[in-house]
Amino acid sequence: MRRTGTGVLWLVVPAFFCFVSLSLYSGFREALPSGMRTVWDVAQAVAGCVGAVWGWIVQRRAHRGDLLDPPRPGRARAARRASVRRSTGLAVLGRGLVVIAAPVMPAFAAFCVGWSVAALTVREYPTEVGARRAVQE
Repeated sequence: MRRTGTGVLWLVVPAFFCFVSLSLYSGFREALPSGMRTVWDVAQAVAGCVGAVWGWIVQRRAHRGDLLDPPRPGRARAARRASVRRSTGLAVLGRGLVVIAAPVMPAFAAFCVGWSVAALTVREYPTEVGARRAVQE
């Protein structure tokens, strides 16, 4: 049930992020001369494809590395608490960077979609492996 809920949530979050990214990009695109719009759109399409593949590769490599040394339940809880503490500051910082990054937001959104899909389509998470090993010992 938890995996299903996570999967459904992560269908909604990247979709919203892509919508916001494309909205910001369209605002930037209107400021470009008409001759540059097509060139920039093609560049964004190529960068989006590369970004999606790159996000997939980055996540799969990290997942493979985490499976080599899966975290025990205590270490997993500590890491989760540390990431929650950092998330508020990163969210505030991200709002300012989004405005600056508007010209490349579609490529960044594609990277995030590739990363998310790779994270959600694994057979088991490293935390699950670590918990199973802790129970077996």
